[in-house]
Amino acid sequence: MAEDLTHPTQWVVTERPIHTSRHTELAIAQVTLPDRVEFEQPVLRVTPAAMCVVVDDDSKVLMMRRHRFVMDRWMWELPGGYLDDPSEDPAVCAAREAEEETGWRPASVEHLVSYQPMSGTADAPQHVFLGRGAVYVGHEITVDINEAERVTWLPLADAIEFIAQNSLGSASVIGLLAARERLGLR
Repeated sequence: MAEDLTHPTQWVVTERPIHTSRHTELAIAQVTLPDRVEFEQPVLRVTPAAMCVVVDDDSKVLMMRRHRFVMDRWMWELPGGYLDDPSEDPAVCAAREAEEETGWRPASVEHLVSYQPMSGTADAPQHVFLGRGAVYVGHEITVDINEAERVTWLPLADAIEFIAQNSLGSASVIGLLAARERLGLR
């Protein structure tokens, strides 16, 4: 049965901004449900981001090992970042970020999936692309320790192991699984 997307919401929401920065806005929403129950909900709005699952002809994926201070953990991640402005094409952003962060420029990118990682609390659109035919252009680029400790090609088949070890962020989990599916890898 098809979902009726034309039905207007019955929730009444007003927001009070608390903090705004370059890529985020934090607000408190005052919510009234259809049954008149009222509550407050923190709401985070984040600039859309794009990531690239760069895969070579041997089904290896380009990954970065990064420290994430919020969780105080080292994680494997796909290259990616925020769109420069609302009009930037997410595919262009994904290719640009792959090149800037790793020195590898994908010859082509195709959309894999877009999603919201925390739909109950945040509006943070994430766009993931599959990059192919990467060419190394980073002869003058060195790995920026502020970006990554290491950049390397890893077997895409190992994605399930990384997921089981809880060593990936959500964009990497979703992107690697979508790439395995698109490429017919099991």
